[in-house]
Amino acid sequence: MRIVFMGTPDFAKQSLMRLYRDGHDIACAFTQPDKPRNRGMKVSPSPVKDFAIDNGIPVFQPPSLRDGVALDILRGTDCDLIAVVAYGKLLPREILEFPPLGCINIHGSLLPKYRGAAPIQWAIINGEKETGVTSIYMAEEMDAGDMILRKKTAIGDDETAEELYGRLGVLGAELLSDTVGAISRGIAARERQNHDEATFAPPLNKEMSRISWMETGDSIKCKVRGLNPWPSATAEFGGTVYKVFMVDIGRAVTGKPPGTIVSTGKQGIEVSCIDGTVIIKELQAPGSRRMAAADFLRGCPDMSLWETR
Repeated sequence: MRIVFMGTPDFAKQSLMRLYRDGHDIACAFTQPDKPRNRGMKVSPSPVKDFAIDNGIPVFQPPSLRDGVALDILRGTDCDLIAVVAYGKLLPREILEFPPLGCINIHGSLLPKYRGAAPIQWAIINGEKETGVTSIYMAEEMDAGDMILRKKTAIGDDETAEELYGRLGVLGAELLSDTVGAISRGIAARERQNHDEATFAPPLNKEMSRISWMETGDSIKCKVRGLNPWPSATAEFGGTVYKVFMVDIGRAVTGKPPGTIVSTGKQGIEVSCIDGTVIIKELQAPGSRRMAAADFLRGCPDMSLWETR
């Protein structure tokens, strides 16, 4: 099958690699324009672009899909299908209607739950025990198209968004392979989503990072896991805001007001919450590196006198 691929991050790269290794004819890859990435903020190509160039796949990076340029490119591809995975742009109707076999998408949730930009993170933040990936025929409304196939997976009790993101990227690649195979054989299912059951996963932002000690320990742990690695949960101790990357559930009852530092030591920094305590296991001070709480405490004064917010 001759396929145009659209995607940007490593999550999408996994799917492009699988299509390539399955032997499909990849007409070209569309990906987001190069931009500053990682700590050094050096302008660099996306993972999808890197893989495409390394394997002789033509790459296009149009800043817009709505000015006719992208459609002209597609007209020259003679493609059967467009596969979209974490591309980062909505496809206009004229592109959705262009390929003979349609446009399909791999989404990182069990639709209709968690439509939107951050389904993996919100599944963890909301305490879900199971998630997965869904393949759909794309529609003009975001993530609302008819479903083709789904794959489910349990979410680990300590699994972070970064870890789940990696696992779902591989699972999504498997699902895309199965979906393209079903379409090529003319046996692909088409199940309408129940839109009344739809939930949404909006983009993350730094404003949601602050931990509230008035929440339960389970809720705090889910938030820390879901925001790891970005934007990361934060907590303020002694007037300084720290990034928090890992916590565990502590004791059930302390009698201390939420936000009180209950103990410090090898186990970490134990802080009271509404139903007990949580223990901060890994954190990062401003201008410092990410480290285990026990290592941080070796060079830290007595935190028991610090105020928390």
